[in-house]
Amino acid sequence: MTKTKIIPIFPLDLVLFPNQELPLKIFEPRYKQMIDDCMLTEKEFGVCLSNSDMTVSSWEAPYGVGTIAKIIDCKDIDTTSGHLHINTKGHNRFRIIQIIPPCIKQPTDYDPFSIEGIEKIDDLHQDVGVQGKMYIQAEVELINDIEESISLQEWNALIELWKEKITLLAKPQNISAYELDSLLERYYLNTEIPTLDYVYSLCALGASSPKELQLILESSSKEQLLEKCKNLFRK
Repeated sequence: MTKTKIIPIFPLDLVLFPNQELPLKIFEPRYKQMIDDCMLTEKEFGVCLSNSDMTVSSWEAPYGVGTIAKIIDCKDIDTTSGHLHINTKGHNRFRIIQIIPPCIKQPTDYDPFSIEGIEKIDDLHQDVGVQGKMYIQAEVELINDIEESISLQEWNALIELWKEKITLLAKPQNISAYELDSLLERYYLNTEIPTLDYVYSLCALGASSPKELQLILESSSKEQLLEKCKNLFRK
């Protein structure tokens, strides 16, 4: 039987890949509670792309596949803004088996950026009991890493498709081969020893939306990953 565990879930408007660093500014009470809980346990939570077509207790639901984010640095709360700054790094991918809803529903007129919105959430939390978790949790199973290596030939083919896409997107402005190579160099993508991380980074550099990257994250084999990358660059 596949081993599962329960983790906090942080739906965001982005896709986090394994080994990718992700700095975050935390300002909502529910996610401050989440980080406090994480710091007392394994210092990890799940990052998922938020799904605007589905909700959990009126909050935006997460997509079904995400990445474990490990907290590598947590700074004291900014006394001026009240924000909490953390640095995280992506680890294993996971698949959601079952969602555990938060203890409070999203108010219809909730504004997370306003003092009134923060006070409203705090009041709701007091009403249901402060031990309740305001954030989404989920039972998840870890997804095995893609272990097959990326050949230099496969990598160069992806680079050429990426260059073609960027050239088309730049029209009517002309972009030179030198400028394309400089862009790759800026993101440390000039390599003769490509890895899975390079492929993820190249896709992030060529995607038009996080939903395109979600398809990449969900790849279950090298062949499927490369095919999805090619489709991404051909759009």
